[in-house]
Amino acid sequence: MRPEAIPETAPLRQKAQLMSASEVERTIVRLAYEIVEKNDGVEGLAFLGIRRRGVPLAQRLAKIIERTEKTFVPVGALDITFYRDDLSTVGPKPVVQEWTVEFPIADKNIVLVDDVLFTGRTVRAALDAIFDQGRPRRVQLCVLIDRGHRELPIEARFIGRTVPTTMNEVIEVKFTEIDNSEKVLLMEK
Repeated sequence: MRPEAIPETAPLRQKAQLMSASEVERTIVRLAYEIVEKNDGVEGLAFLGIRRRGVPLAQRLAKIIERTEKTFVPVGALDITFYRDDLSTVGPKPVVQEWTVEFPIADKNIVLVDDVLFTGRTVRAALDAIFDQGRPRRVQLCVLIDRGHRELPIEARFIGRTVPTTMNEVIEVKFTEIDNSEKVLLMEK
């Protein structure tokens, strides 16, 4: 069977483990230090994690920064039901749901956090949600994995790892908070 003939519902098989739990942790620590460095400290810094796996990633980044900088960094959860061409059957467009961020975003340096950057459509929907709520000073994107294949002109400022993939491959990020395991897998359709 040719790859383009594989139905979307075909089960995924694990092709490789890209990151272990310790590699994920080291990468998050590095990202936290990069964020502080490139923002000249933590003044006005806030994180918005894109549900689902962007939220625990944002919370971990904030905890590391709080521990090292001795300053509270607010974290919000951006509730977006999104379409990812590789995983979802939700629909063709991201759907932004209710705003659940507990701090004002005006004049903040927002770090938008997600686990995997693929087409850029989820990030575009998140940006729409952010700007509907106010005007931050700056919005920067932080992702654990950038797998390429962009459909929109969106790039991350902070990248844990760049992993070139084919369209038949899928990146699965597993976080203890959601999946009871900690790793990054390369899966194949």
